[in-house]
Amino acid sequence: MPDSVANQIAAGEVIQRPASVIKELVENAVDAGADEIHVMVVDAGRTSIQVIDNGIGMSETDARLAFERHATSKIRKADDLFALTTMGFRGEALPSIAAVSQVELKTRTASEEIGTHLMLSGSRVVSQEPVSCPVGSNFLISNLFFNVPARRKFLKSNATELNNILAAFERVVLVNPQISFTFHSNGVEVYNLRACGLRQRIVDVFGKKISQELLPVEADTTMCRITGFVGKPESAKKKGARQFFFVNGRFMRHAYFHKAVQSAYERLVQTGDQVPYFIYFNVRPEDIDVNIHPTKTEIKFENEQPIWQILVAAVKEAVGKFNEIPSIDFDVVGKPEIPVFNPFQQNVDVPKVNYDPQYNPFKATSKATRRETSQDKSVPAGWEQLYDGLQSKQPAEYSIFDDQPAENVNGSLIAEKSPTHYQYKGMYIMTAVKSGLMIVDQHRAHVRILYEGYIKQLKEGITNSQKVLFPEIIQLTPAEEMILQQVMAEMEGLGFELTNLGGGSYAIQSVPTGLDGINMFPLLRNMIASADEQGVSVADEINHSLALSMARSAAIPRGQVLSNEEMENIFNQLFSCTNVNYTPDGKVILCILRQQEIEHLLG
Repeated sequence: MPDSVANQIAAGEVIQRPASVIKELVENAVDAGADEIHVMVVDAGRTSIQVIDNGIGMSETDARLAFERHATSKIRKADDLFALTTMGFRGEALPSIAAVSQVELKTRTASEEIGTHLMLSGSRVVSQEPVSCPVGSNFLISNLFFNVPARRKFLKSNATELNNILAAFERVVLVNPQISFTFHSNGVEVYNLRACGLRQRIVDVFGKKISQELLPVEADTTMCRITGFVGKPESAKKKGARQFFFVNGRFMRHAYFHKAVQSAYERLVQTGDQVPYFIYFNVRPEDIDVNIHPTKTEIKFENEQPIWQILVAAVKEAVGKFNEIPSIDFDVVGKPEIPVFNPFQQNVDVPKVNYDPQYNPFKATSKATRRETSQDKSVPAGWEQLYDGLQSKQPAEYSIFDDQPAENVNGSLIAEKSPTHYQYKGMYIMTAVKSGLMIVDQHRAHVRILYEGYIKQLKEGITNSQKVLFPEIIQLTPAEEMILQQVMAEMEGLGFELTNLGGGSYAIQSVPTGLDGINMFPLLRNMIASADEQGVSVADEINHSLALSMARSAAIPRGQVLSNEEMENIFNQLFSCTNVNYTPDGKVILCILRQQEIEHLLG
């Protein structure tokens, strides 16, 4: 098999999209000892990708050999795989990049006065000549996948690809705060990160607000050293939480360790919420295996179970040490007062117990007498009037206990239900229907009602918004700003009005009606995160995710007490929806406890 074909096959695994090129070239620059790295992309990497560093550079011979398969200076023998201290080691990245693009390299070492200018196209060397250039390396990758049209055709939109590039860039800069980075997209500066400490680097990437949410984590054992930051319980969110694991300076995904972090927040955050974390592991190189996947993001640990326990303990200590666990409020109403002990007080009164010595539980008394003796003075007179009229509305007047089962929940039920409803623990609405007892989740029902209203607004172009008296400022990261630009039209269709203030800052001028009292910051971030997960290329999916995020935020919360009229309105609006059984994300809204089941339970 020709080397060019073999390189294209290898590129299918190593170089999947423009973000893969960024990752490989920037990691090579880090391995080269650079303290300044500049990244520039045009058209999200489709047209060109340029990475400039001031590392040690390459000689003329090394520059030519670097594009040969399995040519690397980072390992010499198989045993070196178990003592890796560099990001790269297989020698596949550069030949894979050269196989599917046009590459131009300018590089020079400090010991040479003249550098090397090398040009390749589809693995073929086009030219090599001396050139005057600074110490380091300058890679220019043009026309990615020009010779693999199928791969180029199936690249996503520029916004999606640029978002993937920023994600890959963030993973490198977060683990190398000692290096200065810049990032430009189509000539516009997106990041300008100076060398600094780890916490400051996180703030520079994700904004100043995240600094208030972070708690330091540190655990030093003979097996591993764990450092970094975890979020406070109140920083948890449904989507878009910043979660990063690094081991020996390398980003990794690890579901098992992720579960360890989440378990440390058990009963501190709601089920399903995600807490941000930036956790760095330092272990002996021989105790991990990074060579199990071409992308090197899946890593095996020799001592996985003990490290899991160390991680849980470290996170729990961080949360408890900084008093982030909410204090327990005890109910002291009607409880005896316990005096504080005073060692200098000589005479202490003996606690007294008040009781009625004449009380005899076996002595028969009339109900009226018991009611009079137990009458609480705090009860207002005439309280019986509050219940006038209720006894006349007996469930027996409604034919709800027939033996005919209701096979499907449909619009006919609204005519069969009782006009009187009962709310259970502020979460469920219960009402009698013809076939039994219907139980409705009030929050999910309201989510369905609001969702269909927002979808109708988007489809019909109806904008119902209200001006904000004092505009609020929201700060977005470059990645979030890219997504917002793509969904701005849909946001305006819902009733939002955002003014770009520059530097990732947006002023919230108007919001949709019905969102009074809702914190706009988490709502907007959740909507952006939902649009990012669904992809910004399909309008219907964008509308769905934005409407669902708004409906969840504006819906009646669990625990809110409702009047009978409010519960009746929820029923009427729910049964006018297109789907009364499930929420837009597939959760059950209602169920019916049938008459036969009730009789069986009580039989």
